[in-house]
Amino acid sequence: MKNRIFKKILRIILLIFVGVAVLGTFYFLWKKAQPVVVVYEIVTPTRDTVETKTVATGSVEPRYEVLIKPQISGIISELLKEAGQMVKEGEILARIKVIPEMVQLNSAESRVNVADITLKQVEETFRRDETLFGQGVISKEEFNVSNANYLKAKEEYANAQNALEIIRDGITRNSKVASTTQIRSTITGMILDVPVKVGNSVIQSNNFNDGTTISSVADMNDMIFRGNVDETEIGRIHEGMPIKLTIGAMESRVFDATLEYVSPKGVDKNGAIQFEIKAAVNIPEDAFIRAGYSANAEIVLKRVEDVLTIPESTVEFHGDSAFVQIVKQEKPEQVFERHFVTTGLSDGIKIEIKEGLTEGNKIRGAAIDPKKESK
Repeated sequence: MKNRIFKKILRIILLIFVGVAVLGTFYFLWKKAQPVVVVYEIVTPTRDTVETKTVATGSVEPRYEVLIKPQISGIISELLKEAGQMVKEGEILARIKVIPEMVQLNSAESRVNVADITLKQVEETFRRDETLFGQGVISKEEFNVSNANYLKAKEEYANAQNALEIIRDGITRNSKVASTTQIRSTITGMILDVPVKVGNSVIQSNNFNDGTTISSVADMNDMIFRGNVDETEIGRIHEGMPIKLTIGAMESRVFDATLEYVSPKGVDKNGAIQFEIKAAVNIPEDAFIRAGYSANAEIVLKRVEDVLTIPESTVEFHGDSAFVQIVKQEKPEQVFERHFVTTGLSDGIKIEIKEGLTEGNKIRGAAIDPKKESK
């Protein structure tokens, strides 16, 4: 008896669940079949500035960076300056200890010895001729020849001595100011790098090699931006255009720059043709830009100010024509009318309207999400 009652109750509950599921299904299908009313945002044209621009990536570096190289080979004996210090033109950066080549040293010493022997012989002859000329034994012409030979022998000895000192010490006694063992800065600026250390061997700069770089010096007040522009944009830029330079390492600070060079030849980089550009950077007094900072340059290609603009997403394009949906009625239901407009410059977000709209018009914008509206 109890089992029959339990089964009957269970059957009733099951039928109730089935009935609720059927009713729910019918309600869902009915709700699905109802037309969805889409509500749109209402947009009003505003006056604004529209500009198109391209972005070039690159770095900021000194316009002139000079590599200081020695005029004599040897070993660095002393470094007087470090990277980051300011130097003036002619200031000593380092000193070099000369390690003479034995063949050249031996030849120079031999030349000094020969010159010394010749000088002593000519001097003895000159002293004798000087005495004879005083006694009237020889003519003035003979005495003048003897005197000239003596002066030549003295000059030859001095030259041989100087050559020996240059080979042995890299300097002569009479020219210490112009010593090649003292490496001096050729410009006034900041030392960017000192790639050598005390004890390093260095090679002189000559016609056969560049020589060892002692340090690099640059004027940090004259900086340029060096970057690359894609070939699709290069035809729209030219020298003299203003640039906004953003340097990430300086908290995205923006600097003014002026485009002064566009390369006439492109270079293939990763399958794209890139053209090099250079721009002079205007550096304020309170800013210090380090060489090598990465930067992005925004180049304004076209710009129109105080024009009527609307969001570009509200414009419908069909071929060469553009249309907007003007609001004819807002309540109880939104009613729109398709309207032709003449567009102008666009930056991808907003677009210039030349004809077809006024500031008092209202147009259809994006559809409003019912879920967001309910929240």
